[in-house]
Amino acid sequence: MAAGVVAVRSSQVVLGLDPDPARLWPRALALAHDGASESDPAAKAARAVVAHCRLAIEATAEVCAGVKLQVACFERLGAPGWAALRDVTEIARERGLFVIADAKRGDIDISAAAYGQAFFGETETPFGPIPGIGADAMTVNPLLGADSLAPLVSAARRRGGGLFVLVRTTNPGAADVQELRLAASQASVSDRLAEIVTEIGAPGVGPSGLSDVGAVVGATAPHRLDALRERMPHAIFLLPGVGAQGGNVRDLKAAFAPGPAGGLIAVSRGIIGAYERTGGEPARAAAEEAGRLREMAWTLAA
Repeated sequence: MAAGVVAVRSSQVVLGLDPDPARLWPRALALAHDGASESDPAAKAARAVVAHCRLAIEATAEVCAGVKLQVACFERLGAPGWAALRDVTEIARERGLFVIADAKRGDIDISAAAYGQAFFGETETPFGPIPGIGADAMTVNPLLGADSLAPLVSAARRRGGGLFVLVRTTNPGAADVQELRLAASQASVSDRLAEIVTEIGAPGVGPSGLSDVGAVVGATAPHRLDALRERMPHAIFLLPGVGAQGGNVRDLKAAFAPGPAGGLIAVSRGIIGAYERTGGEPARAAAEEAGRLREMAWTLAA
């Protein structure tokens, strides 16, 4: 999945898009107002969100491998938000970027299959097929067990895409559950989740040695990287949490340990909000920050 894009674009940085309608780039608001005829606040907000995301993608596409779209930030706008999510996905793909739907879905098999249709495929109806978002990958929650992930793996593979399974998240409370010790083995919950990633990802390991099932491992927990990389040698790590959440690129070397797998460093507010720190024009500041992060990431993968 992402491996091919990373190799082609020579970048380990993913642009995170978590659009807040109250904090969009000024030019996006101006573009959204031009020629707008909508009266519905949700439609207006969605139009502005698409403009904002387009500007951010255009500014950083040359130095990023892909985009990570925080689905909740689109869904809260209702039906126009879902349409905006699809539009932004298409904009990113037009620029040759890999699209990760950060949805964190997970449910019993019948519901998981529906999520697979919504994000990777299409839904057959008596009235004709309804296309899904068309993502290349999505984040998924494994806490219902490996069987809950099977329909999502199948849907992703039919599209030639993949999954990123939550293994060790960025939030301060992650340790409440993910670092608990299992009585049988004394391994942690996150260790067991890593083993599940390896198990379900094994059939998807390609000639490059990379699996189509990766793992979300927060940059805020660098002390866990060595052990988790050992358990997931073929998994691409999606590494959120750099910047606003306190993670540092320099602490992520273990994710790029010698072997076939590597990492994608996902940065949202650190790139989009760079102009607030520098006082510069938003697009230029975002491009410069994304480029700086790419240079730092290269040193890890060297």
